[in-house]
Amino acid sequence: MAQIVMEPVREDGVRSRPRLSAARLSPADVVRVGGAGLRARPLRVFLSALGIAIGIAAMVAVLGISASSRADLLAELDQLGTNLLEVRPGQSFLGQDAKLPHDAPAMIRRIGPVRAASAVASVSATVRRSDYISPLETGGIGVAAAEPNLLATLQASMRSGTFLNAANDRYPTVVLGADAASILGITGVDGSPRVLLGGQWFTVIGILEPVPLAPTLDHAALVGFPVAEEMFGIDGSASTVYVRTTPDQVDAVRNVLPATANPASANEVEVDRPSDALAARAATDDALTALLLALGSVALLVGGIGIANVMVISVLERRREIGVRRALGASRRHIRVQFVTEAVLLAAIGGLFGVVLGAAITGGYAALRGWSIAIPVAGLAAGVGVALLIGGLAGLYPAARAARLTPAEAVRAA
Repeated sequence: MAQIVMEPVREDGVRSRPRLSAARLSPADVVRVGGAGLRARPLRVFLSALGIAIGIAAMVAVLGISASSRADLLAELDQLGTNLLEVRPGQSFLGQDAKLPHDAPAMIRRIGPVRAASAVASVSATVRRSDYISPLETGGIGVAAAEPNLLATLQASMRSGTFLNAANDRYPTVVLGADAASILGITGVDGSPRVLLGGQWFTVIGILEPVPLAPTLDHAALVGFPVAEEMFGIDGSASTVYVRTTPDQVDAVRNVLPATANPASANEVEVDRPSDALAARAATDDALTALLLALGSVALLVGGIGIANVMVISVLERRREIGVRRALGASRRHIRVQFVTEAVLLAAIGGLFGVVLGAAITGGYAALRGWSIAIPVAGLAAGVGVALLIGGLAGLYPAARAARLTPAEAVRAA
């Protein structure tokens, strides 16, 4: 407000005319005046802040869930390692399916940096829980012969029972992948459950935990090479060879694997690194994150428009207040600052609520998926900052409109 400053009495005893000083509005006064307008209309404030809150919550949740997923993926890669290679037969020059030589696994093991190599061969047989089930009802379960060192090569673990070894791989015993066991309704090896493989009963001796770097094994029933050759007539040629190398020699081993596995036709050998698929998944997550952030930005834009609309209505409803404040000495700048501050406070309420809501959503989703919670601090700060920026921009036009009102015009219109 304007302040009246009295001049001292002159020597002739006549007091000078009072002099008006420029009105001043401290930062505390700005916040108090801006907050008064919000307190007068709590329901409108809540509904207006809700739009900003939804947009900020969406952005924070997207960033938090993406960061938590990436952190979980990196931890998974650190645990599984990126030094596993997968060797498979490709196609011949004429487009026919090629085959790996019988001695390919043994030849691969002779490579210096190779720590372990284990072969798997496809078996043409079905898996059933009972002979009353049609052979056509496979449930997506495949049969494969596996070497005893496959578990160590993949660094996999058993959920129940034991894996194939030299003592049992020549007998009708089978190890089920995690998904295969679930489909067959087998939860453990207690009671020695049996399954029907191609017309022969096999005893389940173990169930694998999921194998992220070899997901095809999750839907497989694994038997030993000797029993597969005897009962199903496989020729012993591997359909896949899993190779674990020294971590710093992965690329070097990858380059020599085709010629080592099949010296006569190296071009008919395919070599992949399973961990690349997990890295590709992270890239896909990044693209999805960008899309969801764009959707969150649309929600923020809608929230900003809602704040601007509310502030324009507020200016129309509060003309008498504006006129009285102008008559008491408030300048146009004071009116502009008041309404911009009110819009910023309104957006700040929505932004803070959105950050809390987004963090809660991230925490709940991460806990549901068993991930470690990773919410970027920069994302939280950016959420509040974006909300304040949108509030400030949304309040510019209503504030300018309010500042253009003259005291007489505002009082008369009210």
